[in-house]
Amino acid sequence: MATDESTGGGGPQPKPPPSRQPSRPPSSSPSQSSSSERELSRLGYQQELKRSLGLKDLLVYGLVFMVPTAPFAIYGSVFNFSKGMVALTYAIGCVAMIFTAISYREMSRAFPLAGSVYSYAGRGVGAPVGFLAGWGILLDYLLIPTLLYVTGAAALHSIAPAVPQWAWVVLFVVVNTVVNLAGVELFAWATRVFLIGESLVLLLFLVLGTIAVARGVNGAHFSWDPLFNPQFFHVGMVFGALSVAALSFLGFDAISTLSEEVKGGPKLVGRATVLSLVMVGVLFVVQTFLAGLLLPGRTHFAGNTATNDAFYTVAELVGGGWFKVVAALTVALSAALANSLAAQGATSRLLYSMARDGQLPRFLAHVHPVRKVPQRAVTLVGALSLVLGVFFVGQISLLSSMVNFGALFSFLLLNVSVVSYYLIKKRQRTYGLHLVVPLIGFAVIAYVLYNADIKAQIAGGSWIVIGLVVIAVRKLTGRAITLTQPE
Repeated sequence: MATDESTGGGGPQPKPPPSRQPSRPPSSSPSQSSSSERELSRLGYQQELKRSLGLKDLLVYGLVFMVPTAPFAIYGSVFNFSKGMVALTYAIGCVAMIFTAISYREMSRAFPLAGSVYSYAGRGVGAPVGFLAGWGILLDYLLIPTLLYVTGAAALHSIAPAVPQWAWVVLFVVVNTVVNLAGVELFAWATRVFLIGESLVLLLFLVLGTIAVARGVNGAHFSWDPLFNPQFFHVGMVFGALSVAALSFLGFDAISTLSEEVKGGPKLVGRATVLSLVMVGVLFVVQTFLAGLLLPGRTHFAGNTATNDAFYTVAELVGGGWFKVVAALTVALSAALANSLAAQGATSRLLYSMARDGQLPRFLAHVHPVRKVPQRAVTLVGALSLVLGVFFVGQISLLSSMVNFGALFSFLLLNVSVVSYYLIKKRQRTYGLHLVVPLIGFAVIAYVLYNADIKAQIAGGSWIVIGLVVIAVRKLTGRAITLTQPE
């Protein structure tokens, strides 16, 4: 098989010792399991993780990671950036992200591996680019659980001030780590429970909100202004708002980290990636459009407190004080438990994939012999989240400024890998799907990064520079990483 060296000198490293072959999961058929194992073998790996997830599990996972009620938490910030056109921002964001989601779909079919964008860029372009893509998205994956724990702790502290915020962080980390270590079936069950709870709250808001608009609460009436207000619209404004709203969409990419735990073939991962993004995009547009109708003529919230409480203000309009508390609790628990549970799972799979290739310490590639989960990677993510969460309690804005950059940077490299793999390496002539689509995805992501907060650009850029230094050190010390290429 062809190999691809990562950093120049040194020649390829020996492959790690063969992994123990697990028994076939009873929940998948022999033909499905053997086909999936052949796909892994074609890429130089053996089956270690347990295959028990179907399309429904993947969709639930993606929706939980993106959080159907995500606009609740950042509605005020997006509202200010977009002059009230929050629904338009999310509509454009969904369409823009679709191009990158299609790129994920194409690469997940070619390389059904747990490493996601790390594996795709590494084999689509070259191992150094794969490392840089993995390094970039690690910034997102490692900090998202911390951000979510801190956000949830702050929300619950406002309801129960007697409990210190660090105590909430400890509780959240322990619960999510235990669930992730217990096995992928409990993990999938927990994400379904969380999704049902979030969906019920969202449904209640839609019903109460529709009734409030019909009754003219706060002067509400039907208008297209939340979707398009020509008096204030300009392109730069919308993409500035999208640089904040993009945080709500991050998560569809994480579905691909479960590729080695899916029964039914690699096409399911790509299908779930696109479907979950479309589904959550529709939910974002509907709920923010309805919220906008309840704020007629308004284009700005003054002050941090008013901005942070913007959606809760709308919730109180439609349901009273009790529903405002329900909305706040939903944000707290969906962030600190549901979303962070999915984030910890995705991060551990990325660490596992990079470790088994020697890009990170190999002890992280250990898989529990019974539960078939990357035990040490899960534990490490939990430990890091605990330390960082306690350290960064109360510093939500600092964490938020750093999270988006890593994921968006890796999305750029993903789109490049589609062109490189299909048009250059495979010499296909599928210019629409493998040139036009990734180019649009690249351009949109690049423009969002250009309009991002300067703190995010500095922090994220510094992280990427560190990754480049790591690559340079590997080259100078003669430690080359090779990634097996399919014949």
